[in-house]
Amino acid sequence: MESRAARILLRAGTVITLVFLYVPLGIVVIYAFNDAIGQAWPIQDYTWKWFAIAFRTAAVREALLNSVQVALFATGVALLLGSAAAFAVHRFQFFGRNTVSFLLILPIALPGIVTAIALNAAVTTFGVPFGVLTIVIGHATFCVVVVYNNVLARLRRTPTSLVEASMDLGADGWQTFRYVTFPAIRTAVFAGGLLAFALSFDEVIVTTFTAGQQQTLPIWMLEELVRPRQRPVTNVVAMLVVLVTLLPILAAYYLTRDGDQIAGSGK
Repeated sequence: MESRAARILLRAGTVITLVFLYVPLGIVVIYAFNDAIGQAWPIQDYTWKWFAIAFRTAAVREALLNSVQVALFATGVALLLGSAAAFAVHRFQFFGRNTVSFLLILPIALPGIVTAIALNAAVTTFGVPFGVLTIVIGHATFCVVVVYNNVLARLRRTPTSLVEASMDLGADGWQTFRYVTFPAIRTAVFAGGLLAFALSFDEVIVTTFTAGQQQTLPIWMLEELVRPRQRPVTNVVAMLVVLVTLLPILAAYYLTRDGDQIAGSGK
C-alpha cells in the first residue's frame, strides 16, 4: 500500500510535469490573439486579425498544402508497409525475425539528426531530386514504426482461435482477413495512421535535410522566427500546427484505449 505522502508527491509530480509541458503551448495560443506585434505581457488588446493575415499569405497556404500532401502520402506508405511487416512478424517464424523487428523500430529510436543525415546522404548518392518525394520517403521511415507497433500489438492480443475457426468453416485467406482479422485490428490500423499523420505533419529535423527548396509549415515557422514583425503570424501558424497534431493523437487514444477488451471479446 502506498502512503498518503507518496500519493501526494506522485500527483504533485504529475501536475508539475503537465504544467511544464503545456504552459508554453498555452502561451503561444494566447499570443496568437495579441493585437500588438510585440510580445509584451500582459496583453492589452485581443484580435482575430492575424488569422486573416496568415491565411491570406501565399507562403503559408503553400506550406500548409505541402504539409498535408506529405503527411497523407507518408501515412499511406506507412499503413501499407507497417501493416504488412506486422503481419509477417506475427504470423510467420523465419530466420532473423527479431532482427527485422529491431530494424523496423530503430529509425524512431535513433536521434532525428542521425536519421536525417543518413537520408540526406542516401538521396544525394542515388541522385534523387530533393522535393516532396524525398520528404515523403524521409517521413515514412519513422511513420512505418508507429503503424507497425499498433498493428502488431493488436494482432498479439487477437485470439488465433478466431482465424482457425474461420478457416475450419471453409473461409479462404481473403475472407478470413475481411470478416475476422481486419474487424479486430481496424481501430489499431486507423489509430496508427492518425499518429503517423500527426508525426509527419509537425516533423522538422528530417524535413530540413530532405526538403530542398520545398517548405512545410514547421520549416516556414522556423525560418520566420528570425523576423520579429512576423511573430504574430508565426504564432497563428504554430497554433494551427498544434491543433492539427493534437486532434489525431486524441482520436488515436480514444480508438485504442479499449483495445484489450475488443481484442479479447472473442475468447
